[in-house]
Amino acid sequence: MPNTIQVSGIPAFKDNYIWVIHDDRHAVVVDPGDATPVLRFLQDQGLTLAAVLVTHHHADHVDGLSRLLAKTAVPVFGPCNEDIDEVTDPVGEPDHITLPHLDVSMGVIDVPGHTAGHIAYYGEGRLFCGDTLFACGCGRIFEGTPAQMFNSLDKLAALPENTSVYCAHEYTLSNIAFAQAVEPDNLQLHERAIAAAETRRQGKPTVPSTLQMEMATNPFLRSRIPAIAQAVESHTGTHPADTIAVFAALRQWKNTF
Repeated sequence: MPNTIQVSGIPAFKDNYIWVIHDDRHAVVVDPGDATPVLRFLQDQGLTLAAVLVTHHHADHVDGLSRLLAKTAVPVFGPCNEDIDEVTDPVGEPDHITLPHLDVSMGVIDVPGHTAGHIAYYGEGRLFCGDTLFACGCGRIFEGTPAQMFNSLDKLAALPENTSVYCAHEYTLSNIAFAQAVEPDNLQLHERAIAAAETRRQGKPTVPSTLQMEMATNPFLRSRIPAIAQAVESHTGTHPADTIAVFAALRQWKNTF
Protein backbone atom coordinates (compact mmCIF):
# COMPACT_ATOMS: atom_id res chain seq x y z
CA MET A 1 0.00 0.00 0.00
CA PRO A 2 1.19 3.56 -0.57
CA ASN A 3 3.30 5.04 2.23
CA THR A 4 0.51 7.38 3.27
CA ILE A 5 -1.85 4.47 3.93
CA GLN A 6 -2.26 3.22 7.49
CA VAL A 7 -4.27 0.41 9.04
CA SER A 8 -5.81 0.99 12.46
CA GLY A 9 -7.63 -1.54 14.60
CA ILE A 10 -10.78 -0.63 16.51
CA PRO A 11 -11.64 -2.99 19.38
CA ALA A 12 -15.30 -4.03 19.40
CA PHE A 13 -17.49 -6.33 21.49
CA LYS A 14 -15.46 -8.68 23.67
CA ASP A 15 -12.63 -9.60 21.30
CA ASN A 16 -13.34 -8.31 17.77
CA TYR A 17 -11.18 -6.00 15.71
CA ILE A 18 -12.70 -3.72 13.08
CA TRP A 19 -9.92 -2.70 10.71
CA VAL A 20 -9.75 0.75 9.13
CA ILE A 21 -7.59 1.33 6.05
CA HIS A 22 -7.01 5.07 5.77
CA ASP A 23 -4.89 8.05 4.87
CA ASP A 24 -5.30 11.41 6.58
CA ARG A 25 -8.67 12.08 4.90
CA HIS A 26 -10.51 8.93 3.82
CA ALA A 27 -11.21 5.56 5.41
CA VAL A 28 -12.31 2.11 4.28
CA VAL A 29 -13.72 0.00 7.10
CA VAL A 30 -13.46 -3.80 7.22
CA ASP A 31 -16.22 -5.87 8.87
CA PRO A 32 -18.03 -3.21 10.93
CA GLY A 33 -20.02 -5.31 13.37
CA ASP A 34 -20.68 -2.27 15.55
CA ALA A 35 -21.10 1.25 14.16
CA THR A 36 -20.55 3.13 17.43
CA PRO A 37 -16.76 2.72 17.82
CA VAL A 38 -16.30 3.21 14.06
CA LEU A 39 -18.17 6.51 14.02
CA ARG A 40 -16.22 7.64 17.07
CA PHE A 41 -12.90 6.73 15.41
CA LEU A 42 -13.80 8.52 12.17
CA GLN A 43 -14.80 11.64 14.06
CA ASP A 44 -11.75 11.63 16.31
CA GLN A 45 -9.40 11.18 13.36
CA GLY A 46 -11.21 13.59 11.05
CA LEU A 47 -11.81 10.89 8.45
CA THR A 48 -14.55 10.51 5.86
CA LEU A 49 -15.92 7.03 5.18
CA ALA A 50 -15.14 6.04 1.57
CA ALA A 51 -16.20 2.35 1.42
CA VAL A 52 -16.74 -0.80 3.44
CA LEU A 53 -15.30 -4.29 2.94
CA VAL A 54 -17.18 -7.31 4.30
CA THR A 55 -15.73 -10.81 4.53
CA HIS A 56 -18.84 -12.78 5.60
CA HIS A 57 -22.37 -12.47 6.89
CA HIS A 58 -22.03 -13.09 10.64
CA ALA A 59 -23.61 -10.42 12.84
CA ASP A 60 -20.39 -9.36 14.55
CA HIS A 61 -19.07 -8.40 11.12
CA VAL A 62 -22.08 -6.71 9.51
CA ASP A 63 -24.48 -5.39 12.16
CA GLY A 64 -23.02 -1.88 12.03
CA LEU A 65 -23.57 -1.50 8.30
CA SER A 66 -27.03 0.07 8.27
CA ARG A 67 -26.09 2.75 10.79
CA LEU A 68 -22.87 3.60 8.99
CA LEU A 69 -24.64 3.86 5.66
CA ALA A 70 -27.36 6.04 7.17
CA LYS A 71 -24.61 8.55 7.96
CA THR A 72 -22.71 8.21 4.66
CA ALA A 73 -23.84 6.28 1.57
CA VAL A 74 -20.74 4.50 0.27
CA PRO A 75 -19.97 1.34 -1.74
CA VAL A 76 -20.07 -1.86 0.28
CA PHE A 77 -17.99 -4.70 -1.16
CA GLY A 78 -18.95 -8.15 0.10
CA PRO A 79 -19.16 -11.84 -0.80
CA CYS A 80 -21.18 -12.57 -3.91
CA ASN A 81 -22.22 -15.98 -2.53
CA GLU A 82 -23.80 -14.66 0.67
CA ASP A 83 -26.98 -12.68 1.23
CA ILE A 84 -26.08 -9.38 2.89
CA ASP A 85 -28.66 -6.67 2.23
CA GLU A 86 -26.28 -3.72 2.42
CA VAL A 87 -23.72 -5.06 -0.06
CA THR A 88 -23.75 -2.90 -3.20
CA ASP A 89 -20.76 -4.49 -4.94
CA PRO A 90 -20.78 -8.31 -4.68
CA VAL A 91 -17.32 -9.75 -5.33
CA GLY A 92 -15.54 -13.07 -5.43
CA GLU A 93 -12.35 -14.64 -6.70
CA PRO A 94 -10.64 -13.54 -8.97
CA ASP A 95 -12.08 -10.03 -8.75
CA HIS A 96 -9.86 -7.05 -8.01
CA ILE A 97 -11.14 -3.85 -6.45
CA THR A 98 -9.69 -0.39 -6.01
CA LEU A 99 -10.45 1.23 -2.68
CA PRO A 100 -12.15 4.57 -3.37
CA HIS A 101 -10.04 7.69 -2.67
CA LEU A 102 -7.11 5.57 -1.41
CA ASP A 103 -5.71 4.25 -4.71
CA VAL A 104 -5.21 0.82 -3.16
CA SER A 105 -5.81 -2.31 -5.24
CA MET A 106 -6.91 -5.52 -3.54
CA GLY A 107 -7.58 -8.99 -4.86
CA VAL A 108 -10.51 -11.06 -3.63
CA ILE A 109 -9.89 -14.65 -2.51
CA ASP A 110 -12.69 -17.18 -2.01
CA VAL A 111 -12.11 -18.89 1.34
CA PRO A 112 -15.21 -21.00 2.16
CA GLY A 113 -15.29 -23.02 5.36
CA HIS A 114 -16.21 -20.77 8.27
CA THR A 115 -19.17 -19.70 6.14
CA ALA A 116 -20.14 -20.93 2.69
CA GLY A 117 -19.25 -17.71 0.88
CA HIS A 118 -16.47 -16.25 3.04
CA ILE A 119 -13.97 -14.10 1.16
CA ALA A 120 -10.65 -12.45 2.02
CA TYR A 121 -8.99 -9.33 0.63
CA TYR A 122 -5.28 -9.16 -0.19
CA GLY A 123 -3.35 -6.17 -1.43
CA GLU A 124 0.18 -4.84 -1.26
CA GLY A 125 1.30 -7.06 1.59
CA ARG A 126 -1.83 -7.01 3.74
CA LEU A 127 -4.41 -9.78 4.15
CA PHE A 128 -7.84 -9.10 5.65
CA CYS A 129 -9.12 -12.60 6.29
CA GLY A 130 -12.10 -12.21 8.64
CA ASP A 131 -12.63 -15.46 10.55
CA THR A 132 -10.74 -17.83 8.25
CA LEU A 133 -7.14 -17.55 9.46
CA PHE A 134 -6.45 -16.40 13.01
CA ALA A 135 -3.21 -15.70 14.83
CA CYS A 136 -2.08 -19.28 15.62
CA GLY A 137 -5.51 -20.65 14.72
CA CYS A 138 -8.37 -20.80 12.25
CA GLY A 139 -12.11 -20.24 12.32
CA ARG A 140 -14.67 -22.83 13.27
CA ILE A 141 -16.26 -24.65 10.36
CA PHE A 142 -19.92 -23.64 10.51
CA GLU A 143 -21.15 -23.89 6.91
CA GLY A 144 -18.38 -25.53 4.93
CA THR A 145 -16.44 -28.76 5.16
CA PRO A 146 -12.98 -29.53 6.57
CA ALA A 147 -11.74 -30.02 3.00
CA GLN A 148 -13.01 -26.58 2.02
CA MET A 149 -11.40 -24.90 5.03
CA PHE A 150 -8.14 -26.79 4.46
CA ASN A 151 -8.06 -25.66 0.83
CA SER A 152 -8.93 -22.09 1.81
CA LEU A 153 -6.06 -21.98 4.28
CA ASP A 154 -3.78 -23.45 1.61
CA LYS A 155 -4.64 -20.49 -0.63
CA LEU A 156 -3.70 -18.04 2.09
CA ALA A 157 -0.52 -19.97 2.90
CA ALA A 158 0.59 -19.49 -0.71
CA LEU A 159 0.78 -15.70 -0.29
CA PRO A 160 4.20 -14.10 0.32
CA GLU A 161 5.61 -14.95 3.75
CA ASN A 162 5.98 -11.27 4.69
CA THR A 163 2.22 -10.76 4.35
CA SER A 164 0.65 -9.03 7.37
CA VAL A 165 -2.36 -11.03 8.59
CA TYR A 166 -5.25 -8.89 9.84
CA CYS A 167 -7.71 -11.32 11.38
CA ALA A 168 -10.89 -10.21 13.12
CA HIS A 169 -10.49 -11.52 16.69
CA GLU A 170 -8.10 -11.42 19.64
CA TYR A 171 -7.97 -15.18 20.15
CA THR A 172 -4.19 -15.46 20.12
CA LEU A 173 -3.43 -16.60 23.68
CA SER A 174 -6.04 -19.36 23.67
CA ASN A 175 -4.94 -20.42 20.18
CA ILE A 176 -1.32 -20.60 21.31
CA ALA A 177 -2.29 -22.72 24.32
CA PHE A 178 -3.91 -25.22 21.97
CA ALA A 179 -0.98 -25.12 19.54
CA GLN A 180 1.40 -25.93 22.40
CA ALA A 181 -0.72 -28.95 23.34
CA VAL A 182 -0.40 -30.16 19.75
CA GLU A 183 3.26 -29.31 19.17
CA PRO A 184 4.98 -28.85 22.56
CA ASP A 185 8.51 -29.09 21.14
CA ASN A 186 8.10 -26.17 18.69
CA LEU A 187 10.66 -23.60 19.88
CA GLN A 188 9.29 -20.76 17.77
CA LEU A 189 5.85 -21.44 19.22
CA HIS A 190 7.30 -21.28 22.73
CA GLU A 191 8.90 -17.93 21.94
CA ARG A 192 5.65 -16.69 20.43
CA ALA A 193 3.76 -17.66 23.57
CA ILE A 194 6.09 -15.58 25.74
CA ALA A 195 5.94 -12.56 23.41
CA ALA A 196 2.15 -12.69 23.00
CA ALA A 197 1.56 -12.97 26.75
CA GLU A 198 3.71 -9.89 27.33
CA THR A 199 1.94 -8.00 24.55
CA ARG A 200 -1.44 -8.69 26.11
CA ARG A 201 -0.14 -7.85 29.59
CA GLN A 202 0.64 -4.42 28.19
CA GLY A 203 -2.90 -4.15 26.81
CA LYS A 204 -1.75 -4.22 23.20
CA PRO A 205 -3.19 -6.31 20.34
CA THR A 206 -1.31 -9.39 19.16
CA VAL A 207 -2.44 -8.83 15.58
CA PRO A 208 -1.56 -8.33 12.84
CA SER A 209 0.79 -11.27 12.68
CA THR A 210 2.80 -12.33 9.65
CA LEU A 211 2.25 -15.29 7.39
CA GLN A 212 5.83 -16.37 8.10
CA MET A 213 4.99 -16.58 11.81
CA GLU A 214 1.78 -18.48 11.07
CA MET A 215 3.57 -21.02 8.90
CA ALA A 216 6.06 -21.64 11.71
CA THR A 217 3.62 -21.88 14.63
CA ASN A 218 -0.01 -22.28 13.52
CA PRO A 219 -0.97 -25.98 13.67
CA PHE A 220 -3.76 -25.52 11.13
CA LEU A 221 -1.21 -24.51 8.51
CA ARG A 222 1.08 -27.38 9.53
CA SER A 223 -1.21 -30.39 9.02
CA ARG A 224 1.28 -31.94 6.59
CA ILE A 225 4.02 -32.06 9.23
CA PRO A 226 4.50 -35.57 10.72
CA ALA A 227 4.62 -34.28 14.31
CA ILE A 228 1.12 -32.80 13.91
CA ALA A 229 -0.26 -36.03 12.47
CA GLN A 230 1.34 -37.97 15.33
CA ALA A 231 -0.21 -35.64 17.90
CA VAL A 232 -3.63 -36.07 16.31
CA GLU A 233 -3.24 -39.84 16.30
CA SER A 234 -2.23 -39.83 19.98
CA HIS A 235 -5.21 -37.65 20.84
CA THR A 236 -7.84 -39.59 18.86
CA GLY A 237 -6.37 -43.09 19.07
CA THR A 238 -6.98 -43.41 15.34
CA HIS A 239 -4.52 -43.17 12.46
CA PRO A 240 -5.67 -40.32 10.15
CA ALA A 241 -6.20 -41.46 6.57
CA ASP A 242 -4.74 -38.35 4.94
CA THR A 243 -3.80 -34.72 5.53
CA ILE A 244 -7.39 -33.48 5.40
CA ALA A 245 -8.29 -36.07 8.04
CA VAL A 246 -5.45 -34.69 10.17
CA PHE A 247 -6.81 -31.18 9.71
CA ALA A 248 -10.40 -32.23 10.45
CA ALA A 249 -9.36 -34.01 13.65
CA LEU A 250 -7.25 -31.02 14.66
CA ARG A 251 -10.21 -28.67 14.22
CA GLN A 252 -12.48 -30.99 16.20
CA TRP A 253 -9.87 -31.21 18.95
CA LYS A 254 -9.72 -27.41 19.14
CA ASN A 255 -13.54 -27.22 19.32
CA THR A 256 -13.47 -29.00 22.67
CA PHE A 257 -10.10 -27.82 23.98
